[in-house]
Amino acid sequence: MARTIIPFGPQHPVLPEPIHLDLVVEDEKVVEAIPSIGFIHRGLEKLVEVKDYAEFVYVAERVCGICSFIHGQTYCQAVEEIMKVPVPPRALYLRTIWGELSRLHSHLLWMGLLADSFGFENLFMHSWRVREMVLDIIDATAGGRVIFGSCKIGGVRRDIDADGLKMVQLKIGEIEKEMRDIVEIFIEDNSVKDRLCGVGVLTKEDAYQLGCVGPMLRASGVKQDTRSLGYAAFNDIHVEPIIHTDGDSYARCVVRCQELFQSVDIIRQAIARMPEGEIAVKVTGNPNGEYTARTEQPRGEVIYYVKANGTKNIQRFRVRTPTFANIPAMVKTLQGCDLADVPVLVLTIDPCISCTER
Repeated sequence: MARTIIPFGPQHPVLPEPIHLDLVVEDEKVVEAIPSIGFIHRGLEKLVEVKDYAEFVYVAERVCGICSFIHGQTYCQAVEEIMKVPVPPRALYLRTIWGELSRLHSHLLWMGLLADSFGFENLFMHSWRVREMVLDIIDATAGGRVIFGSCKIGGVRRDIDADGLKMVQLKIGEIEKEMRDIVEIFIEDNSVKDRLCGVGVLTKEDAYQLGCVGPMLRASGVKQDTRSLGYAAFNDIHVEPIIHTDGDSYARCVVRCQELFQSVDIIRQAIARMPEGEIAVKVTGNPNGEYTARTEQPRGEVIYYVKANGTKNIQRFRVRTPTFANIPAMVKTLQGCDLADVPVLVLTIDPCISCTER
């Protein structure tokens, strides 16, 4: 049978960011997918040579707009470990709350894009409507809707007072109710199941061997969540990884849907256990040493390597983002799929090309 190469992207209606795939097809079946990235490479890792280590928190947050807070937090954790900075407990709890709000808005954004990829426009609009409610909380507590700007080396820049925490508690309850209505459609609606069930199956062995992270990994039955390491306030807040065993697109959707309510529970625990005290400590001197920090982004584990030499500028900064780790698995799931399922399968890894092309 004759083979045809069909270009997919970098500009495509279902792609939130530019990724290009050369799809080798036989009739309507994809036999091979060759990814090509680099359309928005920004050289952020090189900027450590001109921005001092404290200013670079702002750059780290801009590695990705959707999961910006945890990028900044991970960089701060690496520098804090190098400099042996004792971060106040209240700051750790505030970081946990903002991190989980970031996860909520990222997952809701993804759910909307997934619905849009198979033509369920109404579900897309409702997912983003609820996401706006999450962004309103972020705006009220951190001062920004997407780029928080609230994390710094030694703690956080802003506090959430008692009234603010009550507001978050109240709004989270409203959001949870709205999410249950949406999640019921994603999990129970036959039109959603028809497009997701059995599509892009990734076995447990393949997910592990290909180095998957995040919901992509857990949907194939691997019980791994970096929050279990105990960073931020996760020494006091227990997180049980949410897994599914089917490994298809539907399983990846279910894992993310269930993680929404897990994040709501974590936020409630953090509010209930919020300690009193300072939100930051004064940091003096320059870092000297190296450290690798790991955290759980909405898309999966992110790894930050920071090397400092005692000057105000970091010597080496390197990021391994979850999308970069999940691209091999995406290519694997595309092999043998129908051409019509390509947009859905690309989106099931929740691609963040800005992260990948830092």
